[in-house]
Amino acid sequence: MRTVIIGGVAAGMSAATRLRRADETMDIVVLERGEHVSFANCGLPYHLGGAIADREDLLLQTPQSLYDRFRLDVRVRHTVERIDRAEQVVHVRDSAGETYTLGYDALVVATGAHPVTPPLPGIERAHRLRDIADLDRIVAALDSGDTPPRTAAVLGGGFIGLELAENLTRRGVAVTVVELADQVLAPLDPEMAAPVRDRLEANGVTVRLGAGAREIGSDTVVLDTSESIDADLVVSAVGVRPESTLAREAGLEIGERGGIVVDEQLRTSDPAIHAVGDVAEKRDAVSGEQTLVPLVQTANRHGRLVADVVTGRHTSTAPVLGTAIVGVFGLAAATVGWSAKRLRAAGRPYRAIHTHPADHATYYPGAATLSLELLVDPATDTILGAQAVGEAGVDKRIDVIATAMRGGLHASELADLELAYAPQFGSAKDPVNMLGMIADNLAQGVTETVQWHEVEDEILAGTAVVDVRTPEEFASGSLPKAVNVPLDELRERLDEVPGGRVVVTCAVGQRGHSAARILRQNGRDAVNLDGGVRTWAAATGR
Repeated sequence: MRTVIIGGVAAGMSAATRLRRADETMDIVVLERGEHVSFANCGLPYHLGGAIADREDLLLQTPQSLYDRFRLDVRVRHTVERIDRAEQVVHVRDSAGETYTLGYDALVVATGAHPVTPPLPGIERAHRLRDIADLDRIVAALDSGDTPPRTAAVLGGGFIGLELAENLTRRGVAVTVVELADQVLAPLDPEMAAPVRDRLEANGVTVRLGAGAREIGSDTVVLDTSESIDADLVVSAVGVRPESTLAREAGLEIGERGGIVVDEQLRTSDPAIHAVGDVAEKRDAVSGEQTLVPLVQTANRHGRLVADVVTGRHTSTAPVLGTAIVGVFGLAAATVGWSAKRLRAAGRPYRAIHTHPADHATYYPGAATLSLELLVDPATDTILGAQAVGEAGVDKRIDVIATAMRGGLHASELADLELAYAPQFGSAKDPVNMLGMIADNLAQGVTETVQWHEVEDEILAGTAVVDVRTPEEFASGSLPKAVNVPLDELRERLDEVPGGRVVVTCAVGQRGHSAARILRQNGRDAVNLDGGVRTWAAATGR
């Protein structure tokens, strides 16, 4: 039996090596149009900045090493030009320009995704960063002659764009990030993305939001606001699309998002052909609908799984959560599931919980503040998504929540998770436990909260705002028209609390919860501002 794999990076090579471990007799051929296979594409930006000093460290395997260990027939610079489904052959052009056909019993399409190229005048000057060849071109530009680039424009404020911005800055280049949306990191909610923008700007990166590139000049980028920014170097990182042209031309079913449609065994509309990685559509864990998730961890998992399917094991894919993380100048931002803005756009009810705990016990040196958001279905207590931003402990918390979502735990059940604790690693009540406790309080009606984006309407409707922080904290800034009654004095000063509905706030919501409980048990209509002043200020920029 011969299995042909088109594409030799994450999904393709995971499939190939798993196939060999399962079957010593199978003829396995990997066709890769690029010069390298099994390279660390997620490490490319970090070679630019010097964190990965040796370029060779990015080259995890070679065709020869893969043959020596796995007896794989890996052919680089071999481009598949056509799939003939009737004859079960692929038409290939090799590095010398010669063409040949190669038959298959099973075909795995792992062609990945290609960077989106915006149709701009001068776009040919813009670099992209998809593979080793792209990396080499950017490095050559940075090291060019007596006048290396001093300024750079990064088009796109997503994960790759921000990694590029950081690493170009570390090379001494003055970077401007140009993002069409009104925030960086579109998968995050605005209040969670705001600290990331602050960290970029604190490290010298200029961020232009709500502006797109109109034209790329010889050493500038002109924005659609008519502003011209200096840009000796331009890198486009505005997103990717599935590399599904081969599949489309072969008549395979293509989804609305441009990815190849596959079933739970990763089979395409032709049962002899499978598709994996960024080129294939996935099933979303929140909505159950088809989606695209261009993430290497998902690609590797599905590469392994498709090998099991090809070799006859009964298995199937799980819905995808889209768990992702990025680092920006020592700050980490992570996400899983859906964001609140995506839920609102879909018209799906949700309950949001924001907290700002320390990553470990505050009495142990080095504690850093986390910002966490948990999104919950108010009817079923199902976890719909989560986000985390901070200098430490972000990956741990988002991974715990992702695991809970995969295991079908409810939000309130996070309160009873048995997590590892010592003062230098966490708290006796871990931040994830605290999210569960708040979720349980809300589900049981113990407390009621309002969100930062609801405050303005509450005030316009005549709701009073009571800030229960200390006078010193209150003096540093609060919500509009807020009255200061410190929590420790609240019971004695109840008569100072305005009549009617009251929004209670504090720094992060913890004292506000205690104050709201006092007021409600004294017959007052009191609700707590979720996430407190810190969340409101991050979202509104005040």
